[in-house]
Amino acid sequence: MNRSLLITLLITLSLASLVAHAHDTWLQTNANLVRVGDVVHVDLMLGNHGNDHRDFKLAGKASPQTIALNVIGPDGQSRDLKPSLTDLGYAPKEGYHTARLQTDQPGMYTIVQTSDAVVSYAPLRSIKSGKAFLVASKSLDKPPVDNPGFDRVLGHPLELVPQTNPVTPMGPGTAITVRLLYKGKPLPDTRVSFIPRGHTLASGFDDKFERKTDAGGDATFEPTDGNYYLIVAHHADDDKGEGYDGTKYSATIGLYVPAVCPCCGE
Repeated sequence: MNRSLLITLLITLSLASLVAHAHDTWLQTNANLVRVGDVVHVDLMLGNHGNDHRDFKLAGKASPQTIALNVIGPDGQSRDLKPSLTDLGYAPKEGYHTARLQTDQPGMYTIVQTSDAVVSYAPLRSIKSGKAFLVASKSLDKPPVDNPGFDRVLGHPLELVPQTNPVTPMGPGTAITVRLLYKGKPLPDTRVSFIPRGHTLASGFDDKFERKTDAGGDATFEPTDGNYYLIVAHHADDDKGEGYDGTKYSATIGLYVPAVCPCCGE
């Protein structure tokens, strides 16, 4: 085997290993529909998904020093949530961080987390993005269905963008469609996982909870019960730079599906 072929093989194996053993970050909130003025807690989670991200289990704790955490309000303005982060773990690698967010106007809020670092265990770069969504309404009895802003493209290298409203309406039987973008363009034929909390996906490809993106980068899933769902996509390539021989990307959405749709009561 010549030297160039050996180097290519080693890089390919390293990228495959990174996809299989990388840590993923995600965001989840204690509520996705609140009255204007209410406080919402945003949890920053980290999971060790050596099983190719098949569950909600935590392993380790994301470091605030290595991430950006912001909220985009209904007016399109972004503000930093990191100053409100609180560590809820006793040990450095246990528990998770949470941030306090007080809503101040009605409409859709998009919470965004990003990170970009060369990992310590391999000469590889890891770029992550995560989103969560919530709506503040003047009334919880009859919240408005139309809450725009969820489909903003934020320009992450790998990005999941909802194509259907992830909050209103939302409930069992309501399909959620996401578009996977890689460097701004739809990424076809890529696995997107829709992981319900409390479940572990089957090995290989789980037909019940996973979809492949179509030619336009879209994947659609219809939840059958109320739960938290973790939407996850990965991509790896041989982009190189100082200190790394390849790059792994991950994108997540923390989605809360209520047992009863807040808009129609069904």
